[in-house]
Amino acid sequence: MLSSDELLELLLARLDHELPSARRLRQQIHANPELAHSEHSTAAAVAQGLELQCKRAGTGVVACTRGTGQAVAVRAELDGLPIDERTEAPFAAVNGAMHACGHDVHAAALVALLRAARTLEEQLPVPLMGVFQPSEEAYPSGAKMLVDEGHLDSEVRAIVAVHVHPDLPWGWISVGQGPINAACDNLKITVEGQAAHGAYPHLGRDPILAISSIVMGLNTLVSRRVDPLHSAVLTVGELHSGSAENVIPAQATATLTLRTYEAADRRTLRALVEQLVTSTAQAYGCTARIETTEGEPVLENDGRISDRAAKLAAAAGFRLADPPRSCGSDDFSFFGVIAPIAMCFAGLSGAPGFEPRPLHHPKFLPPDEAVASVARAQAVLYAAAAYA
Repeated sequence: MLSSDELLELLLARLDHELPSARRLRQQIHANPELAHSEHSTAAAVAQGLELQCKRAGTGVVACTRGTGQAVAVRAELDGLPIDERTEAPFAAVNGAMHACGHDVHAAALVALLRAARTLEEQLPVPLMGVFQPSEEAYPSGAKMLVDEGHLDSEVRAIVAVHVHPDLPWGWISVGQGPINAACDNLKITVEGQAAHGAYPHLGRDPILAISSIVMGLNTLVSRRVDPLHSAVLTVGELHSGSAENVIPAQATATLTLRTYEAADRRTLRALVEQLVTSTAQAYGCTARIETTEGEPVLENDGRISDRAAKLAAAAGFRLADPPRSCGSDDFSFFGVIAPIAMCFAGLSGAPGFEPRPLHHPKFLPPDEAVASVARAQAVLYAAAAYA
């Protein structure tokens, strides 16, 4: 049987032949982005490019090379974001959506890797499964759907993924072990007051005043109720209320995101939010309710896969960067309930023609060369997981 180094060498050699068509596919996907739960044309383009037997999974696609044993699954995302693109690329999207997070690159790279692996089926130690996941950018989560509906159960020994990163250097990857992304919960707060004329505030109960105090209080929870050595973030991103300057409205709403690394902090903060919101609303003569959308768990890279991938990185032309751990989140972590997982980040800083922009920016545009970089990194993770 091939060693992991020999397997990687063969895959990389076969990848070169697949990259021109993968770059064209990337541009096709980028020009026609579709939002979460609506990736029908994107999935069809991927399936056509694979030239493999595929099965649909919601608005996603799952395809696998032939072989025996449990597969190593490589995940790529399909959905775009509700952003008006401003890159001025010849293949820029004009439909009010945009691939501003690199999903077009990830998907095209995985198509290239699967096509390369198909030519080596008799030599692969385990099958390579491509998981083209819908709805990474919105709830309900596409990864959770794939898990809950059993699309991958008992078929995979590990699940890996690569994500472009604008702050890491070009030619470098990061594949550190342990926690790299936070758990995420989104909460909506609704405060019910009593409407009144703005000139007669004593006749009403002001939900704007109540929710303003709530927001100020919420921003003290992490700094005063969480161990300062623990990573946690609470951010209020939306406030809505009122329709006229001289009217006290009946209702005010706020939405917030809560990011944590420790399970105990996650439970504690959710309880504290409810306590603070309820008691503060009551103090202003109002009532309040909270709707919680429980999101992703902590994304924790498997140590065996990460260590082996780090040792293979140089053979694929990469240097190793420290993991960019953050309070960002990714629904890739849902896959961890069925198999070991590992996510790698591939750098873009200094890439040919890349204009430094953060993810989700309307001018974020990885160069076509990033398709090759991500495909090589995906090959590294596949080879690592196949022998881990």
